[in-house]
Amino acid sequence: MVSRPRLQASGARLFPVLLFLALGLPRGVVAAPSLDEAVQGVEATYRKVVDLKAPFRQSSVNKALNQTVEASGTLYLKKPGKLRWEYQTPTPQEIVSDGKRLWVYTPGLKQVNVSDAPEALAGPAGSFLQGLGQIREVFQTRFLNPAQPADADGNVVLDLTPKEPRPLLARLVLTVDPKRWLVRTAVVHDELGNTVTVRFGEVTVNSGLADSLFTFVPPAGVTVVPAPGLKP
Repeated sequence: MVSRPRLQASGARLFPVLLFLALGLPRGVVAAPSLDEAVQGVEATYRKVVDLKAPFRQSSVNKALNQTVEASGTLYLKKPGKLRWEYQTPTPQEIVSDGKRLWVYTPGLKQVNVSDAPEALAGPAGSFLQGLGQIREVFQTRFLNPAQPADADGNVVLDLTPKEPRPLLARLVLTVDPKRWLVRTAVVHDELGNTVTVRFGEVTVNSGLADSLFTFVPPAGVTVVPAPGLKP
């Protein structure tokens, strides 16, 4: 009998996968930027990003269950719509997409679930790699605290609201280093009050990540579970 996927754990991990793929490139120092300068700086940075790699720490809060799940791992991204989230903690798991297929591999279950890649992965609001290059087209923008745009560390905090309603993305708060236009932290809010916070470590940008990194070949002995109606 094929075991069912752990929906709760996978859901907590898939949520940020569909929403945020953040980080940036070095840029010149910007002192006390205006909102327009901050948004333009982030957009200009992310338009230049082709691929990136970064370690991350993630905290997912489920309001209804009063539950918080901590996780960590490494994120790989490549335009358009390619991603690889390798979770090391709390349990090993890989979430991989080549833009067409989405694989969720749980070694402990010896099982990989396969589905068509969500359209959100290639869309501007669903993929930071795409969306941060066109913030003003997709989001209403403001400082989280207009009276004090920067936090105690001098990072600018942007508060973004999608112009079109999106159930998984009701609000997005970004903490940005104004010296490099690097997103240090991203907090995603959904319409149910749940949040996912991702903090990024050191970033490697435009290193020429191979396309093969974004495909998944099931190891021997792993059960492949296709989603209902999976396209051939």
